[in-house]
Amino acid sequence: MKKQFNRMKQLANQTVGRAEKTEVLSDDLLQIERRMEMVRVVSHNTHKRMVTCLQGHIGADAEKRHKKLPLTALSQAMVDGGNQLGEDSLIGKMMEVCGEAENRLASELMQHELQLEKDVLDPLNQLAEVDIPNILKQRKQLAKLVLDYDSARARWLQATKSIISGTNTQALTAKADLLKEEVDEAMNKVELCKDQLAADMYNFFSKEGDYARYYVMLLEAQADYHRKSLTVLENVLPTIQAQQDSWTEKPAFGTALDEHLKRSSREIALPIEACVMMLLETGMKEEGLFRIAAGASKLKKLKAALDCSTSQLEEFYSDPHAVAGALKSYLRELPEPLMTFQLYDEWIQASSVSDPDKRLQALWVVCDQLPKNNKNNLRYLVKFLAKLAQESEVNKMTPSNIAIVLGPNLLWAKTEGSLAEMAAATSVHVVTIIEPIIQHADWFFPEEVDFNVSGMFAMPTPPSNHNNHLDYDCGTIERKRPGSMVGPENDLWCFSFSFTVSVPSLCSTPNKHSDHTLRRGSNTLGRKQHTSPAFQPPLPPVEAPGSGHGAGQVPQTTSEPQSQPQAPPGGSGPDPAQQSLAQSMAALAAAQQLLAQHTEEIR
Repeated sequence: MKKQFNRMKQLANQTVGRAEKTEVLSDDLLQIERRMEMVRVVSHNTHKRMVTCLQGHIGADAEKRHKKLPLTALSQAMVDGGNQLGEDSLIGKMMEVCGEAENRLASELMQHELQLEKDVLDPLNQLAEVDIPNILKQRKQLAKLVLDYDSARARWLQATKSIISGTNTQALTAKADLLKEEVDEAMNKVELCKDQLAADMYNFFSKEGDYARYYVMLLEAQADYHRKSLTVLENVLPTIQAQQDSWTEKPAFGTALDEHLKRSSREIALPIEACVMMLLETGMKEEGLFRIAAGASKLKKLKAALDCSTSQLEEFYSDPHAVAGALKSYLRELPEPLMTFQLYDEWIQASSVSDPDKRLQALWVVCDQLPKNNKNNLRYLVKFLAKLAQESEVNKMTPSNIAIVLGPNLLWAKTEGSLAEMAAATSVHVVTIIEPIIQHADWFFPEEVDFNVSGMFAMPTPPSNHNNHLDYDCGTIERKRPGSMVGPENDLWCFSFSFTVSVPSLCSTPNKHSDHTLRRGSNTLGRKQHTSPAFQPPLPPVEAPGSGHGAGQVPQTTSEPQSQPQAPPGGSGPDPAQQSLAQSMAALAAAQQLLAQHTEEIR
C-alpha cells in the first residue's frame, strides 16, 4: 500500500507539480510501441469482420460445421425436390444434379473455412489478443517501475537536503543511505524490465513480415477454394448440359428447323404436321382460311400446346382459323425462312423470268437446291396447300390468295428492319414464286405425300372426287400484301394491286367463273389455264433450241398436259397494246370494287 501511495503521489507531482520524469525508452522503441498499438487495433477489426464472413460456426468440428452450412441446406432441398418430381421431369433431374453439386461445394467451403480458421483467424487473434497485449502489459509494468524509481529518487534527494540543514545528522544520514539503496534497487528493476520490453518490441518489429504473411495466406486459401469449387462446377456442367440437350420437349416456335427436327427425331416439323392434319380434318372447306384472324387467346393456347408436344388437340379441331394462324405463326417465327436466306436471290431471279415455262423451270432448279429438311417440309406444306386450293370454289382460297397470305411467311430477305417491313418489300416477288409452286405442286413434287407421316394423328376422311391438281396462271396482275405482314392479330382482307402490261402471248379470255371474281376471298381476275412444262430440267437445266423439248430432258412425271403456251400468230387478233391496256383497266376496276367491298366489311 505504501508503494502504491508513493506511485500515486509521484504521478500527481509529475502531472501537476511538474516533478522530474525519467524517460527510459528510446525514440525507436517509442515508435515501435505506437506501431504495435495500431497493429493490434487493425488485427482485431480484421479478425472480427472475417468471422462474420464465415458461414459455419467458428470452433465447431467439421461434421457439425458442414451440416450448419446454408449450402448444405440448399443441397438437401434440391435433392428432395428432385426426388419428388421424379426422373420423368427435366426439372427434377436438374435439381438432383444441382443438389449433388451444391453438396460438394458445401464440402469445399467447409474445408476452406477450417483452413482459414487454422492459418489466418487463429494467428490474427493470437497477435491481436495475446502477443501484442503481453508486450503492452510489460510496457505498463515498466511505467510502474519508473514511477517507483522516480519516487525513491525524489525521497532520497529530499533526505540528502535534510542532512545539510538538519541537526540530527547521523539519523538523517542513515535514512538517506536506506533511500539510496531503494533507489538503486528500483533502478535495477527498471533496467531489467526495460531490457525485456525492448527485446520483445524488437522481436515484434522483426516479425512484421511473418504477420503480414497471414493476409497472403488468406488470399491463397480463397484462391484454392475457388479453384476447387470451379473444378466441381466444370465437372458437373457437361453432365447437366447433356441432360438439357437430350431433353426433346422444347418449344418448337422460334427454334431453327434443323434443331427441332434433330431434337424430336422427326422428318416434318410438329407444328406443320399437326396443323395440316387438323385442317385436313375440319378446315378444307372453311372460307377464308389463313385470311381470317383467329381469337388471340385460342391461338396462344394452341401454340403453347404445340410447344409442349401435347397430343390433346381435339378442342382445336373446331377452330380451323386458330390452327391456320398457328401454322402461319410457326413459319413466321422461324429464325430462317423455310425457303432459306441463302437462296433468296435465286428465288427472286427465277421469279423474274418472263417466259412462263422457263420461269417454272428456273423455280424448279432453285427448289431442288434447298437443304433436305427444308425441301421435305416445303413439299409437305405445298402438297397440302395444293389440296386446299382444290376446294377454292368453297373456301375461296385460290393459289393466288394462298400465296398472298402465306408467301411472306415462307420467304423474306435477310436485311435489317422489322419482319413486316421485309415482307412488304418482297411480297410481290414472293407471290410470283409461291403461286406457281402451288399451282403446279405435282410437277414440282411428283412424289406422293403421306400427311400423317409420324402416325400420331388420325387420318381424315378421304374427300370427294376432285382433280389432283388445279392450275392457275398469275396472268397480268401482281398481287401485293399491305405494308405490314398480316398476322393473327390483324389478318385483314386488304390487298393492294399493281398492274403491268401483259405480253401478247397471254390469253385474255375471261374465266367462266367471272361472277365470283369480286366475292370476298377470290381475286382471280381474268384467269387462263396454264399447264406445267413437259419436263423437269436437270441441274443446270439444258434448254434445246426452239421449243425447249430437246434430247436429254427429263420426261414429265405428272399427268400435266404436254402442251406449252403458244403466242398468238403475228397479225391475228387485237392489237397487243390495246388488249393489254383494256385488260389492265378491267382489272383495276375489279380491284377497286373488291377493295371497297373489303373496306366496308371491315367497318
